[in-house]
Amino acid sequence: MSDPDTSSPAEPPLPLASPRTPLQLSFPFFREGSRIWERERKPPQPGELPSPLPTKRTRTYSATVRAKSGPVFKGVCKNFSRSQGHGFIRPTHGGEDIFVHISDIEGEYVPMEGDEVTYKVCPIPPKNQKIQAVEVVITHLNPGTKHETWSGQIISS
Repeated sequence: MSDPDTSSPAEPPLPLASPRTPLQLSFPFFREGSRIWERERKPPQPGELPSPLPTKRTRTYSATVRAKSGPVFKGVCKNFSRSQGHGFIRPTHGGEDIFVHISDIEGEYVPMEGDEVTYKVCPIPPKNQKIQAVEVVITHLNPGTKHETWSGQIISS
């Protein structure tokens, strides 16, 4: 015996209909040729971050080779924000504070204020007027402070 429901043919699919209002595309960004990009340029302020942030991943091969072959400097960590991914080093020889990105820190500890570090320098593109610290190694942990490992473990020094 056959079921009457299974013998009925399947309903044909509905035809695709176009929307009643025409579709409008708008871009959430401005084109580089538009006048919005022509703003007056202010000179960079001390401690101002470079844009875009140069990281180990975006650095060119030639800049990496120059940095690796350069001299090693000593300094003290002025501040470092793990959540923001960057900080500054105060050179022991004096001068302007040096920017450091989270990707350029070697070792197992997150730098804290007062930690002694060694580093090499690399110019920050596009104008190469400022420098950033690369191959940063903590040589001496600041005594009396709690340090955190990259895995989140808290260590007292």
